Amino acid sequence: MTVRLTWVQPEDLVGHELRQAAQDGRDAREIERRWYGAGGAPAPERAGASEPPTAPRLRALAEELLDELALLESPLAPHEPTDLAAIRAACPHWPAPPAGRRPADPDRLHAAWLGRAAGCLLGKPVEKLELAGIRALARATGNWPLTTWFTARGVPAALLERYPWNRRSAATSLAENIDGMPEDDDLDHPLLTVLLLRRHGRGFTTADLARLWLAELPAGRVFTAERIAYRNLLDGIEPPDTARHRNPFREWIGAQIRADAHGWTHPGDPAAAAAQAHRDAVLTHTANGVYGAMFTAAALAEAAGGGSDVHGCLAAGLRVVPPRSRYARAVRLGIATARAEAEFDTVVDRLHAVYADTHHWVHVLPNAALLAAALTHADGDFTRSVGCAVSGGWDTDSNGATAGSLAGLLAGRPAALPDRFTAPLKNRLATSVAGFDSTGFDTLAELTYQEATRT
Repeated sequence: MTVRLTWVQPEDLVGHELRQAAQDGRDAREIERRWYGAGGAPAPERAGASEPPTAPRLRALAEELLDELALLESPLAPHEPTDLAAIRAACPHWPAPPAGRRPADPDRLHAAWLGRAAGCLLGKPVEKLELAGIRALARATGNWPLTTWFTARGVPAALLERYPWNRRSAATSLAENIDGMPEDDDLDHPLLTVLLLRRHGRGFTTADLARLWLAELPAGRVFTAERIAYRNLLDGIEPPDTARHRNPFREWIGAQIRADAHGWTHPGDPAAAAAQAHRDAVLTHTANGVYGAMFTAAALAEAAGGGSDVHGCLAAGLRVVPPRSRYARAVRLGIATARAEAEFDTVVDRLHAVYADTHHWVHVLPNAALLAAALTHADGDFTRSVGCAVSGGWDTDSNGATAGSLAGLLAGRPAALPDRFTAPLKNRLATSVAGFDSTGFDTLAELTYQEATRT
């Protein structure tokens, strides 16, 4: 029997790299001609596990072309650095350190963990579905605008056949079958960050994180850029080259979903949170992919400090992102569109008109625009924050998780979150990280609080 892993085979990566080249202005037309002329495939929208074996000649060509693509210079590179010093130099309003260290709030951290889990779980059954399907499934049960869990009860069979739930998640993420928080990388990674801080403190290095992954994170639990970086580590490639070597997913959403605990443990200090998130992100990502982690960490740090509303948190996030980057433009677009339109469906339609035809649904840019729009439109309300984030499509569980994390921090305590979202979690998280399966969110909050208060 042949086992063919997705996201790592050279012939699966060329199409994605050609798409990335088009997005960042590299002229890859000659390479594109050679690839398609040889019978190479374009970038798939969905990863599959049953593709036929690839001819050795095509795999060899894919490896050659990936290396050639890496040598092409992007005209956008001067405005989108990856080095932290260059990022800071490009940010005229980089946050100043706070006058004094703000105390961490264990209740606020508990609400953040619960909010992240609830938002993630809300988005799981419709991950990978097109926008029309998400809307149709929710409307079929009167759940639009989205205010509670998806359900299959009452949904016509023909509609379910046309828009099937995410096959990995349907058994654990619909209203009728939720029984605690099932495993998801959107929760595994914040847990791993807390574990990283417990072992190495705030002075951890990117190499420390790499070693932690190899020791504690099963390879099958990482995807896209993370899977490429994991493979690169096993091949003896060291950070930060792990993020660059044959990695067309380096500006996708993966680093952004890993950033929460960096923000949670730096209440009121967005700059320090962003710098710490940068050391994490460069294991797997570059440029806009790294900005996603820094933006999220900074926004959450602002919220963890208790001193801002959601709009102030988004502004804090933007201060650590180069303003001429595509990531900053995406966030500004999301905020402006949400402010301009009264109906969130219209906001989503406008964002999809900008990004849907040019970017993969896991790319960081469309998701950044949607996340910023959802949080702006919801104005701090928890249900609307996670509902808007998930209802906009694309990476539904990841956007729901980050929106829920920020809205949970702003809510300030677990009791302030709607019981319909927290009770089914049963204070229980499933994970492949050894020693943490079935851990309670109260315990995770306490561990995070200890790291937030460590001197």
